[in-house]
Amino acid sequence: MDFGEEPDGGSDRQKRKTRYHRHTPRQIQQLESMFKECPHPDEKQRMQLSREVGLDPRQIKFWFQNRRTQMKAQHERADNCFLRAENDKIRCENIAMREALKNVMCPNCGAPPISEDSYFDEQKLRMENARLKEELDRVSGLTSKYLGRPITQLPSIQPLSISSLDLSVGGLGSPSVGPSLDLDLLTGGSSNMPFSFPTAISDMEKPIMAEMATVAMDELVRLAQSEEPLWVKQSDGREVLSLDAYDSLFPKPGNQFRAPDIRVEATKDSALVFMNAVSLVDMFLDSSKWIEFFPSIISKTRTIDILANGMAGRSGSLLLMYEELHVLSPVVPTREFCFLRYCRQIEQGLWAIADVSVDLSREIQFSTPPSTRRLPSGCLIQEIPNGYSKITWVEHMEIEDKALVHLLYRELVISGAAFGAQRWLATLQRTCERFACLMTVANSPRDIGGVTPEGKRSMMKLSQKMVNNFCASLSASQMHRWTALSGASDEGVRVTVHRSSEPGQPSGVVLSAATSIWLPVSCERVFNFLKDERSQWDVLSSGNSVQEVTSIATGSHPGNCISLLRGLNASQNSMLILQESCADASGSLVIYSPIEFNYIDIVMSGQDPTNIPLQPSSGFTILPDGRVGVPAGGASTSSNPMGSSYGSLLTVAFQILVSSLPSAKLNVESVSTVNNLISTTVQQIKAALNCPSG
Repeated sequence: MDFGEEPDGGSDRQKRKTRYHRHTPRQIQQLESMFKECPHPDEKQRMQLSREVGLDPRQIKFWFQNRRTQMKAQHERADNCFLRAENDKIRCENIAMREALKNVMCPNCGAPPISEDSYFDEQKLRMENARLKEELDRVSGLTSKYLGRPITQLPSIQPLSISSLDLSVGGLGSPSVGPSLDLDLLTGGSSNMPFSFPTAISDMEKPIMAEMATVAMDELVRLAQSEEPLWVKQSDGREVLSLDAYDSLFPKPGNQFRAPDIRVEATKDSALVFMNAVSLVDMFLDSSKWIEFFPSIISKTRTIDILANGMAGRSGSLLLMYEELHVLSPVVPTREFCFLRYCRQIEQGLWAIADVSVDLSREIQFSTPPSTRRLPSGCLIQEIPNGYSKITWVEHMEIEDKALVHLLYRELVISGAAFGAQRWLATLQRTCERFACLMTVANSPRDIGGVTPEGKRSMMKLSQKMVNNFCASLSASQMHRWTALSGASDEGVRVTVHRSSEPGQPSGVVLSAATSIWLPVSCERVFNFLKDERSQWDVLSSGNSVQEVTSIATGSHPGNCISLLRGLNASQNSMLILQESCADASGSLVIYSPIEFNYIDIVMSGQDPTNIPLQPSSGFTILPDGRVGVPAGGASTSSNPMGSSYGSLLTVAFQILVSSLPSAKLNVESVSTVNNLISTTVQQIKAALNCPSG
């Protein structure tokens, strides 16, 4: 029922049919906006509002009366639900305590109690009530910290069913390798330590989280639509938040007393992406699509609970989510966030997605706060013609530096570029182009090999699975520990193992090995070399040339493509190499995996590639080193905010299936083989690019 329904006199049938007048969405939006500012407008305000929305003042009067009545009813329902839940909780605990008292034994004589002591029961209940009040005060204080003001009234939200999702997060871990390289160490087992997530969000916390999300949304919209002095443009073209301007515009308790080890990373960027706004919103609200669009940034993600379902599953949706962010290198620790994601359609064709961290360690009153916290962040999505959308992205984090960032990646991380808005947007632009190529029937002029549209889609899906596997293998989380090999070469090779059991992957024990190095060469030059000159770095090709059998374009960049390669080597006649290369403003990837001929026939025929077994993937990640200045090689400074750096950070990673038995142990030969493979590859790359070998 719309709030503008107004009785209209008359008793005949025709008047009864036209008894109610329904307002348009625009009228309701304007009335709601006015109601937030002034729930009790006077006659002058009602007259002015009637002219703006085109309604009779009497209709406006009835609308506000109905709206106030509904708000009062909602608040009463919320209070009643809250009090009923508290009463039920206390009643259950009282029953439990009474049952426990029946079994109490005297600590001196071991005898049961003579009789039930009613005074003792009452004192127990008083103590329990005091504890519950302290818990409520603690939660309110925590919320006030996030909102920046005391909680005066809990907003009401729709009652929601509790999600039955399994809330443990994480994959198979790996045992650690000791510095002495004791190889009974890597047994292929897993040290699975799931993250401690609540099995349910209490009714008391849901309205608090809804209020937090609303405040975060308002702050995000103001941040995204503001310019100087709130955002300061750097010499490299990035927009960075001015903390002084932010603290004065958004005063919060404790902002002026940041600890010296707390570092703030806040950046903003805007770009056009080739995808309509509604599809982008759906991607943000689906955790499986979310990680599929950003596998090089997100290593794990999960929707913990759906706190509110919006209109058509979009506007008004509120999700509690978890994500783990990574840089594709074993030496850069991941960042973990548990956060609220709130979606709102601000106006026709304009959407906002707001994220803000929440602390779920409520069971431990004096628990250590998280070392990373996402302050109100997110993006505005503006629909524009021809299937494009304009994205304004804001990334705002507080980081507690508990450990020094690895020297290689220090400039990239400390500058905020490693997890900043520019990296997210550059990756999104490239992924949207890839998705458009997947949906396009016509072949690109750059395609070779005459692949059918069905075969093209199947090949792209298979390659996406390969890319996802590679990116996940490079995570440096607490559950995916890497260990440096003692006595290894100067490249600093690190190894880890995990059990492979995913569909479409061979089951068994997989050994992953990787190293990260700095090269005084531009990212573009390294990328082109690795993509096009395989015979110069591929140890297994033995210097033989490689023939490109098929290639399909996946974006506007000439290096963005998926290829099938044939090594001109007699020992590899039964295998082809599936390779995907991609580059954008944030960095580039070259990833490959061997695949048997008979599976290629299945892919080219357009069949579903989900169950096609891919060997563990290997490849390279290339990132700018983050040092702003004259690019490597003396070229002129690029307008790309992440492209103008002194050199590049190269990560070389190999995965090997060491056994098809999940219980197998790792042996010395496997580790030695992969260590030599990486060391030789690195030396050949350095030699081909004329880099110092030390």
